[in-house]
Amino acid sequence: MTRIDFYQVDSTESALLFTCRLIDKIYHAGHKIHVHTSGTDQSSELDTLIWAFRDNRFIPHACYDLDGKVDTSVAVQISHSHEPELHRDILVNLSGKVPDFFSRFERVTEVVPLDENSRTAARNNYKFYQDRGYPLAYHDLSKKNANKNGVKSKK
Repeated sequence: MTRIDFYQVDSTESALLFTCRLIDKIYHAGHKIHVHTSGTDQSSELDTLIWAFRDNRFIPHACYDLDGKVDTSVAVQISHSHEPELHRDILVNLSGKVPDFFSRFERVTEVVPLDENSRTAARNNYKFYQDRGYPLAYHDLSKKNANKNGVKSKK
């Protein structure tokens, strides 16, 4: 059964910057990742941030194009409107909604920014998963737990 983790982002860090750190950790633990964003702008911004995130560590990634095509050889795929073509281990959800295809993944990570609209959406998503019996975990990063995000190595 898919495991769901909620990450409450501290106000000192943007949700997308935290997502880059999370992707970096997940990728270097040997996992394949699909990032589901809220739209074209967020996909593009995340793509740019990942390229510039760390000078000394490369994260191979690609965004789906308008025709739904993506480089399937990369470990990280980013989309706001397409389901992943190949199986991925982990879904990073930034959309604020539960994607229809979430249960195809071993694990879903829901990134929760501090703004109230995002919090409300996260509460709704939490209830959705809870009502269906999915195992849930909550990580409050405002309590200095940023380095203990529970990502386990697949290696």
